[in-house]
Amino acid sequence: MTFWHFFLSLLKLAIVSLIVGAALTYLNISAADLLARIGMTPERVGELIVLGLRWAVPNVMLGSMIVLPVWFLMFLFRPPRGGG
Repeated sequence: MTFWHFFLSLLKLAIVSLIVGAALTYLNISAADLLARIGMTPERVGELIVLGLRWAVPNVMLGSMIVLPVWFLMFLFRPPRGGG
């Protein structure tokens, strides 16, 4: 059930984003225009994304080296669930 709530939320976000994007296009406002108003360029946004990924990926990998084995051990040693 949780997956469907998450999926429906993503679908709602996509639909609202499509409507807002269509309205901005109708008003002749582009992503480059919005970025220019806040002093950014598409290239700078790309650089920031790359910098964020360079920071996040090693930290996720390092954390998963601890979290995944602990989770696996907890999964193995938890008591069986009741059921027929």
